[in-house]
Amino acid sequence: MQNTLHDELKGLLPPLPEVTRRTFVVTSLTAGFAFAVEPIQSQTTITTDTNGLIAGEVKIPARDGEIPAYRAMPAKGRNLPVVLVVQEIFGVHEHIKDICRRFAKLGYLAISAELYARQGDVSKLPMGEIISKVVSKVPDAQVMADLDATVAWAKKNNGNTNKLAVTGFCWGGRIVWLYAAHNPNLKAGVAWYGRLTGATTELQPKNPLDLVANIKAPVLGLYGGNDSGIPNNTVEQMQQALRDNKKPSEIKLYPDTPHGFHADYRPSYRKPQAEDGWKLLLDWFKKNGVA
Repeated sequence: MQNTLHDELKGLLPPLPEVTRRTFVVTSLTAGFAFAVEPIQSQTTITTDTNGLIAGEVKIPARDGEIPAYRAMPAKGRNLPVVLVVQEIFGVHEHIKDICRRFAKLGYLAISAELYARQGDVSKLPMGEIISKVVSKVPDAQVMADLDATVAWAKKNNGNTNKLAVTGFCWGGRIVWLYAAHNPNLKAGVAWYGRLTGATTELQPKNPLDLVANIKAPVLGLYGGNDSGIPNNTVEQMQQALRDNKKPSEIKLYPDTPHGFHADYRPSYRKPQAEDGWKLLLDWFKKNGVA
């Protein structure tokens, strides 16, 4: 039997509560961008159309209800490679939806599930309240299970989960590393500036650095050298741990680059690094059989 992160966490966490559909706080996705990221940098924001695509909200059956998600795929696609797009700390807002459409234009079934659905709607909250009221209450074990449910949905809806990848940004970048330690069927992951170490809690008991030995799929990490929240020494620790464990994963550290450098709707956007990272992502997927 595979030793997944979900299995590992069973002994560390209380069981996830048995809930009903009525306890899901978020039942549909927000429109537009999250309140916490206003004003939007309209001069750099990338907008991808839906021409030739099937794109929009779907519902993911979970063990205790339904999770809203955004899905984009070619309109005539069948048996498509699948990319899980894991949200930023701001939830599944317009930027994450656009990334799904970018993947769909390239022939992927891309899907982003709202992974805070039980804990709260962050779309109208300021940054401090996003963390204190919602994100801190989201168990890693729940996230792993919800991503598994999303994979199951994709398999039933024209997705080829033998070609399964995951990418995520900020909060979602951390989740990429955890999911690579959880799902033995994952082919590749790309983590954009996700936290690697730091304080743990009862609900988030492990950091990516703690789980290197369990990583089952090649992960490419894309990080900024001027990221005030992710010190360079933690990136170096992760690189060394990957080498020590002989993992076929890599990390690229962009000099003089802040956190959120791929977020084209925010002042942190750095076009050259974002475009280079996107190219590296596509090459990484192709190299590892997700194309």
